Parts: sequence; structure tokens; C-alpha cells
Amino acid sequence: MVRVVYRWRVANEDFPAFREAWQAATNRIHETVPGALGSFMMRAFDDQSEVITIAKWTSRETWERFWDQADPRAMRTMRTLGERLCAELFEEIEDYTR
Repeated sequence: MVRVVYRWRVANEDFPAFREAWQAATNRIHETVPGALGSFMMRAFDDQSEVITIAKWTSRETWERFWDQADPRAMRTMRTLGERLCAELFEEIEDYTR
């Protein structure tokens, strides 16, 4: 398993629409892209324009096939509402969350 950490900058007034776009994108990707296992979102307490979304994929290869699309369609609306600062891939070693 791998996790992809996306860091975003989203203006407070755009956050509700960004959240809706993220929910729609996450559901669409999870339902239609092989290897996509869903995502969750976090927002900083101190600087609420800082948003992190973390997606789970079955493997690096499945995520790279998705990501190699120069402009993943499912994420377009998110990119119009927020600035994606980075996307980093991590190997999942252990997960004890419930």
C-alpha cells in the first residue's frame, strides 16, 4: 500500500466548494480507477487555508498510472479552487488506525 499526501492552499471562502469538489473527486476516483482505495482530508487549526488530503492506493504503480495523466480530470475543479502545493508518495509500513 502507498499513501499520497497532497498539500493545498485554499482560501477560506473557497473551502466549502473545495470540500465538495474533493468529495466528488474522491468518490469518482475510488469507484472508477483500479487501485484507488479512498482518501481523507485534514485542515490546519492555526492556518485554515492549509489543507491536506491523503489518498490510499494499492501500489505505487496504480497511483503512477493515474497520476501520469497530465491533468487528472477528477481533480480539475479542486485545482480551480485551491493551489496544490505538492503531492508526495509514501510507502505504507504499518497502519494501526481503526
